[in-house]
Amino acid sequence: MPFFLFVVGVSISLVFKKVSSKPMATKKVILRTIKLFLLGLLLQGGYFHGRHDLTYGVDVSKIRWMGVLQRISIGYLFAAMSEIWLVDSIMVDSPMAFVKKCYIQWMVAFLFCTFYMCLLYGLYVPDWEFEVPSTNLFGYEFGTKIVNCGVKGSLEPPCNAVGLIDRFFFGEHHLYQHPVYRRTKHCSVNSPDYGPLPPNSPGWCLAPFDPEGILSSLMAAITCFLGLQFGHILVHFKGHMQRLCLWSVCSFIILITGYVFELLGVPLCKPLYTLSYMCITAGASGLALTIIFYIVDVKHFRKPTMILQWMGMNALIIYALAACDLFPAAIQGFYWGSPENNLVDDTESLFQVMLHSKKWGTLVFVIMEILFWGLVAGFLHLKGIYVRL
Repeated sequence: MPFFLFVVGVSISLVFKKVSSKPMATKKVILRTIKLFLLGLLLQGGYFHGRHDLTYGVDVSKIRWMGVLQRISIGYLFAAMSEIWLVDSIMVDSPMAFVKKCYIQWMVAFLFCTFYMCLLYGLYVPDWEFEVPSTNLFGYEFGTKIVNCGVKGSLEPPCNAVGLIDRFFFGEHHLYQHPVYRRTKHCSVNSPDYGPLPPNSPGWCLAPFDPEGILSSLMAAITCFLGLQFGHILVHFKGHMQRLCLWSVCSFIILITGYVFELLGVPLCKPLYTLSYMCITAGASGLALTIIFYIVDVKHFRKPTMILQWMGMNALIIYALAACDLFPAAIQGFYWGSPENNLVDDTESLFQVMLHSKKWGTLVFVIMEILFWGLVAGFLHLKGIYVRL
């Protein structure tokens, strides 16, 4: 996701490099944000149950409000609004002019980071409780569980400020019910996969937590802001080598900043989208953009990256059908004898048997999935079919 958020920021700088009517542009941004958020709510709110579950539908009292597309919509909204309203219209003919044009955006991003860090380390997290449903996958003991916190500044799974804010605004029933820490050795005998609880496991193992929550999405929006600045370099500096040098320097500075924060005690944590994680992933995204730009636009090696171009042209439909498991779930609806005997699962099992390894077989299966969707995207491109919001 960090790479996608970064590219969203880059694309915003290209779309809004010339704004003829700020109110009209604002209206378009708000409308697109709403559509993207609602699409995310449909795809990840619990209505579709994904692979291995041939049912659909969601209890509205337990719908999940946040998700990947919702986070992207929030980042898009903040970055686009700042590009429309906070960028000076002066001509960029020097590095100083570039700073004058964008410095307000940088100040806003800094304030966001400061606000995030103050809440993350400053909020007091009291003890709280949650309900384990009687119908759960591994037969966990159901009933009310109490999580003992009473701390401030904790980044541990049960007692961090990110979860506190989400529980306050959404309630525990509207959070993601299968967080990644349920796959750790503390919470699963099948780690790194989901499984029954090990003996003497902590009580918070079954607690809900949303990795795309409100506070973490605020920090994720900074990734869009950084991508926005890389897009400004693309727009205002015309020389290829000048762009490459600026991108490389900025990427390494952001990367080093992230590692410095990690050394200072800010852990690299994706579920909390910590400052160190944001900097390191944004710096890596900047380097990836630099390398791809050099290969495609400087050296003109376009054919090896054609499949990526096709997928980028129809990223939304590819995400919905593949990443949200709509297409695999639909294919699994056709089976032989029992739902376990279907084309998707049997193909994955075949690769695992051929390679005598569950992990390597799954990896090859995923790579084949990516190639398949790349070809689908290429076919849509040839037919001139593009799905956009």
